[in-house]
Amino acid sequence: MKEKLHDYRKVYSKHQLLEEEVSENPLELFTHWFREVEDRAEVDEVNAMTLSTIGLDGFPKSRIVLLKEFDDEGFIFYTNYDSVKGRSILEEPKVCLSFFWPKSERQVIIKGVARKVSPEVSDAYFNARPRGSQLGAWASDQSRVIASREYLQEKLKALEAEYDQKPIPRPPHWGGFKVYPREFEFWQGRPNRLHDRLYYSRMESGDWELDRLAP
Repeated sequence: MKEKLHDYRKVYSKHQLLEEEVSENPLELFTHWFREVEDRAEVDEVNAMTLSTIGLDGFPKSRIVLLKEFDDEGFIFYTNYDSVKGRSILEEPKVCLSFFWPKSERQVIIKGVARKVSPEVSDAYFNARPRGSQLGAWASDQSRVIASREYLQEKLKALEAEYDQKPIPRPPHWGGFKVYPREFEFWQGRPNRLHDRLYYSRMESGDWELDRLAP
């Protein structure tokens, strides 16, 4: 079976990305783009991002996770530290995040180093989650082989009974990672595939250097 996708084409023409119109700080541009997508309700989950890691088997692996916080230092998401992604990051903390917002014809790629957030930060977020999500963090041995869906459901029922009318503590194997960025690439679709690509790299001084990349 052979599928040809030659006729899948789109003309990108909504925006442009010029050096004289952007900040020296890439986080300001990221925040501006993020808020625009959010305000226009262009996607269901504006905070959905692709997280790429180097696995313990040496292969890269990508999956969608949800960004839960960002500030001048970096980007925070939460996961099971014993999962494939968690163990991969603890072994090799260099990661890549990417956001694709198709209606804006925009993409952002961020390379950085991930580190665990403090237990206090993880506790604060965990305590703000719905009880079902809290119990799910206990019920799922994430990335492990399980016998069936029923096994998972029975485990959840047991936890519901155990913590009935009780506060649910954060599992010690569950918490946040913060990605401290070293590179940003902002991609803006343009006609004739002559896309705008602005690349920020962090210098030893802590300042950002801005370059334009060929599409």
